[in-house]
Amino acid sequence: MAYDDLRSFLDALDKEGQLLRITEQVMPEPDIAAAANAAPRLGEAAPALLFDNITGFTDAKIAMNVHGSWANHALALGLPKETGTREQIEEFTRRWADFPVEPEWRENPPWAENTMEGDDVDIFAVLPLVRLNDGDGGFYIDKAAIVSKDPDDPDDSARQNVGIYRVQVMGKARLSLQPVPMHDIAQHLRKAEERGEDLPVAITIGNDPVISIVASTPLRYDENEYGLAGALRGAPAPVTAAPLTGLPVPWGSEVVIEGVIEGRKREIEGPFGEFTGHYSGGRRMPVIRIDKISYRTHPVFEHLYLGMPWTEIDYLMAANTCVPLYEQLKADFPEVQAVNAMYTHGLVVIVSTKKRYGGFAKAVGMRVLTTPHGLGYAATVIVVDEDVNPFDLPQVMWALSVRMNPADDLIRIPNLSVVALDPAARTPGVIDKLIIDATAPIAPDVRGHYSAQVSDLPEMGTWVTKLQQLAARH
Repeated sequence: MAYDDLRSFLDALDKEGQLLRITEQVMPEPDIAAAANAAPRLGEAAPALLFDNITGFTDAKIAMNVHGSWANHALALGLPKETGTREQIEEFTRRWADFPVEPEWRENPPWAENTMEGDDVDIFAVLPLVRLNDGDGGFYIDKAAIVSKDPDDPDDSARQNVGIYRVQVMGKARLSLQPVPMHDIAQHLRKAEERGEDLPVAITIGNDPVISIVASTPLRYDENEYGLAGALRGAPAPVTAAPLTGLPVPWGSEVVIEGVIEGRKREIEGPFGEFTGHYSGGRRMPVIRIDKISYRTHPVFEHLYLGMPWTEIDYLMAANTCVPLYEQLKADFPEVQAVNAMYTHGLVVIVSTKKRYGGFAKAVGMRVLTTPHGLGYAATVIVVDEDVNPFDLPQVMWALSVRMNPADDLIRIPNLSVVALDPAARTPGVIDKLIIDATAPIAPDVRGHYSAQVSDLPEMGTWVTKLQQLAARH
């Protein structure tokens, strides 16, 4: 089923027992963030949370942990909530084959009910803002889909971008944005500043669940996120034109904020508790001037807690990090079988592959580092054979234990780019990267003694089924 807005998805979660409505009065801080921090601890079927009785606010609604479990992620894709992790990634891969599906343009978006413009803009009057972690430098908007276009070619829909970036509230009509250099919006901003221009942006909050998934997917520069949304939904994604900037924005958003990133202006932003489980510190970041806010009556503010994994973002950026990497690798190396890039935004990537000849696995590892995702995130790549399931960590550890010789199978590549938020980098944004070849050598590489591997017994599969059936009767 395709959901056109956040509210219809929350209703679906409710019907499936995947939404907890917190009706008791809670404090904005620390209760909301603490509850969202706690929710993923409930396991892979953890619910979303909806707060509507918040001290100090009138008619405020805050949704947390909407994508924060494999059950919720499955429902976002229209799958049964019991669908397993690898099955969801495989289904994501199947739907990728339909990409792109062009969006459907609609009129009369629900977020056009109310507007603020010019001197009347006051983000504090629209959003019930709360801090997420004690050390955060202020209020953040961290689950918005931000729309921008390539200023050199604004009519090319392939070069538009829909991305999720952290946004700090700096005033009632002023925000700051962190554009990681390897992300598309950073390229848009660079081009605008080279032209001596501001960059128009639309910040959309409270989107349908697939928009959040595609906005956090590492696509190539010329791939359109709305086209991927249509493929994942099985129906065209509904979009409409933002009234001030004309940018294509999700039809079903709760709030649409329009303005510009002011060229060549920077302000100190941060610190912020990030997906790495560490605070990022303060840095000079671009500034957004808000010119117009459009919003539904009593909008639902969808927020995202980040901190020590696993949190919601680790579910949100799991399948959609694995699959683009798989597709990009598979195009160059058909031998690649599966990619697991679920851990901490894919700072560690595990690839299983067949091999053509000796040294092949190392070449696959190097290719990972040159993908759009690998350029900024992949810091360690583990390559395993096709008989190892990269989603089964005991199998991966077995391969590391018996198929990796540190003398020959550790390839360290110095001074490569990495997201500046990586706390391991001595210089923010630059790090040495590591490829670990945990595959058995093949000719002409004749190291080791791998000719007599124990295999599963032929009858094992039958007995797995039989034992499962017996266990279900008890």
